[in-house]
Amino acid sequence: MLILYRISDRLGRFVSLVGSVVAWLSVLLIVVIAFDVVTRRFLVLGSTKLQELEWHLHAVLFLLCIGWGYMKDAHVRIEIVHERLPRKAQLWIEMLGCLLFLIPYCVIVFYHGTDWWEKSWNLGENSDSATGLPHRWIIKAFLPAGIVFIFLAAVSVFLRKFVELFGPSVIPKTAGDEPATSPTRELL
Repeated sequence: MLILYRISDRLGRFVSLVGSVVAWLSVLLIVVIAFDVVTRRFLVLGSTKLQELEWHLHAVLFLLCIGWGYMKDAHVRIEIVHERLPRKAQLWIEMLGCLLFLIPYCVIVFYHGTDWWEKSWNLGENSDSATGLPHRWIIKAFLPAGIVFIFLAAVSVFLRKFVELFGPSVIPKTAGDEPATSPTRELL
């Protein structure tokens, strides 16, 4: 069980690191949006490239941070029902959700997203707008990349819940550390 916990911990730390670094793109997104709004409103200078850059940055933020959000339990769930269930039922629901829904979804979207990106790459796809951003395949590559992070987060969460459900009540953080009373609370 300790090895499963360590795998979950490492996957979770990696997904969280990527998410927390990529989240800083939100500052750039705010600057780009503010600049675009000011130049359009006061200088009457519209830019298709700026508008496309806005949605590109938003897509990258969403796709590369959604796994991190899942790791932090920031995703949508029906809290009124979930909180009233016994802890074991909560663990089973989360594990089955990962196995039956999230992981298969990731595999399917990765397969089709990679195909979608590859077609865009082979065609040398650009923006539909003549003044838009070139190389549309770059933004399309973030769909399969983001799905990889969601997949890693799902595996991490599944393993963490599995260890909590079937493992001992006390699991050390690492081989030489003091034991943590709740492995899921100590993950991040």
